[in-house]
Amino acid sequence: MALEIVRIPAFSDNYIWLVHDPDSQKTIVVDPGEATAVLTEAERRGWTISAIWNTHWHPDHTGGNQAIKEATGAHVIAPAAESAKIPTADRLVAEGDTVTIGNHVASVLETPAHTAGHITYYFADDAALFPGDTLFAMGCGRLFEGTAEQMHTNLQRLAKLPRETQVYCAHEYTLSNARFAHVAEPDNDAIAQRLVTVELMREKGEPTVPTSIGEERATNPFMRATSVEQFAERRAAKDAF
Repeated sequence: MALEIVRIPAFSDNYIWLVHDPDSQKTIVVDPGEATAVLTEAERRGWTISAIWNTHWHPDHTGGNQAIKEATGAHVIAPAAESAKIPTADRLVAEGDTVTIGNHVASVLETPAHTAGHITYYFADDAALFPGDTLFAMGCGRLFEGTAEQMHTNLQRLAKLPRETQVYCAHEYTLSNARFAHVAEPDNDAIAQRLVTVELMREKGEPTVPTSIGEERATNPFMRATSVEQFAERRAAKDAF
C-alpha cells in the first residue's frame, strides 16, 4: 500500500511530516521541530512513531527529538556530518545510505549549503522527496553554511528526478517565493499563473505544499538558474527582497 503522509503545521511557517506505512504499521516523523502536535496527531490516528528522520541540525527541525524519543522509544536518524549538533541521534547516515519504513526504501542524498551536512530523503518507488530546507516551492534555502555552487549543484540534481515526484517542503514560504520569482522571471507565464494561484490559496489559509519536481522545473527561479553565477545573483537578490 502507498505511504500515508500527513502535514503538521508548527511554529509560524514550519511543516513537520508524519509518514505511515499501512502494511507494516510503522510510522516515522520527518524534522519534528516540536513534539506536542506530532504526538497528538499520531495518537489521534492510532499510530506509534518508531523513528525520527532529521535533514539537518537547526532547532526548528530537531527540537522535538528528545520528547518524542522519551514518549515513544523512537530512534533518531540524522546526517553524519552534523552528529555533533544532533546529540539525540542514534544512527548517522550519509550519501549512498538507505533508510526504510516497512518495505519502503529511501535513499539518502547529501545536499549541503543551507547547513554544512544537510541531507535529503528520496523514496524513488513512492515518488516522494523530503528535502528539508534545501528545496522549497518556488524557492530554496539560504546559504548559511555552504556555497552557491553547492546549492546550484543540489538543485540541478533534484531537477533530474521524475517530474511527478512530490516534494514535501519543510516551510510555507511559497507566497514570498512566488512574488520574487515573478520579479526574477517577469516573462515566465507559468510563474505568473502560479503566483495568482498561490495568492488565492494563502488568502484562504490553504497550504501550498507538497509541490512537485515538474512544477519546480517550470516555476522555481533557483532551480531554473542556468549557471552558478545566475543562481548566486538570484539568491542574493532574494535575501534582500
